[in-house]
Amino acid sequence: TDKVDIPVNSPVAGVLRELLASEEDTVTVGQDLFKIEEGAAAEGGASKPKPAQEPAAPAPETPAEAPAAAAPKPAASAAPSQPAAAPKPAAPASKPAAPAPVSFGAPNRGERRVKMNRMRLRISERLKQSQNTAASLTTFNEIDMSNLIDLRKKYKDAVLKTHGVKLGYMGAFVKASSYALQAVPEVNASIDGDHLVYYDYCDVSVAVATPKGLVTPVLRNTERMNIVDVEQEIANLGQKARDNKITVEDMAGGTFTISNGGVFGSLYGTPIINMPQAAILGMHAIKERPVVVDGKIEIRPMMYVALSYDHRIIDGREAVTFLVKLKEAIEDPRRLLLNV
Repeated sequence: TDKVDIPVNSPVAGVLRELLASEEDTVTVGQDLFKIEEGAAAEGGASKPKPAQEPAAPAPETPAEAPAAAAPKPAASAAPSQPAAAPKPAAPASKPAAPAPVSFGAPNRGERRVKMNRMRLRISERLKQSQNTAASLTTFNEIDMSNLIDLRKKYKDAVLKTHGVKLGYMGAFVKASSYALQAVPEVNASIDGDHLVYYDYCDVSVAVATPKGLVTPVLRNTERMNIVDVEQEIANLGQKARDNKITVEDMAGGTFTISNGGVFGSLYGTPIINMPQAAILGMHAIKERPVVVDGKIEIRPMMYVALSYDHRIIDGREAVTFLVKLKEAIEDPRRLLLNV
């Protein structure tokens, strides 16, 4: 609940008289939060328009001052009538010799201290817990994005017209990840005490940046979705997160996480595992690079991908196999339709 805003509705209509808890206080379930005097709240609101009329009175006075300010302008116009000021080029010549522009003054040594909000504290706690708990390791691969880019260019207008959603790259990566998770079930697992829990479904957490911090709403049963279904659900959850309407249920669970640092220009990175999940996929920026294709050097749009995984659950073979399956599905999206 540290990453969500929960509205507290008043049980009755009235006037709020006293707050019993301040911002950032920790409260318990059933605790009283405020005192309300029952009755119509219109009386308090009726007195507010009065001060609004008072500042309107000085408004006509400002135009009266404007002519006074305009009066000195003729004096300024008299200055250009003096031709004697023109033959004084000696003064500008002395300015380059003056050392004054070289002085930068005293440096600004100020600092600001801002209290961390609840969401940032919770994010810090979870990330540090992940580092201290998981035997984290990261493996990398690169993906030729040519076919997926062509697919998007060809069908993005039709998808927008038919389904009302923009066709991006995240939908394909979520679908390809679900395809790879089913092929390598060790990546879609977690540790519970001295047991390993393997999930037969794919609930993919998608990292979304909001003004308050990073949240990871969950897409449920992505193995049963197509690419357009995924894009629609991402759009809905992303909008809820940005509007601070995300709920606890939207972020509960999740068996695998995808983080797209490429939208901010990241070329390479090692994401931190979202506990208690076993792995997280990091997407990065698409950059044109020279690659060898059929013995020839060609310029292709390439993306580095990273898989951080918990070595207590996943061995290197499974991690590499997962990335290879993902790479094959993105480079040839027809595999997602044929499930091969």
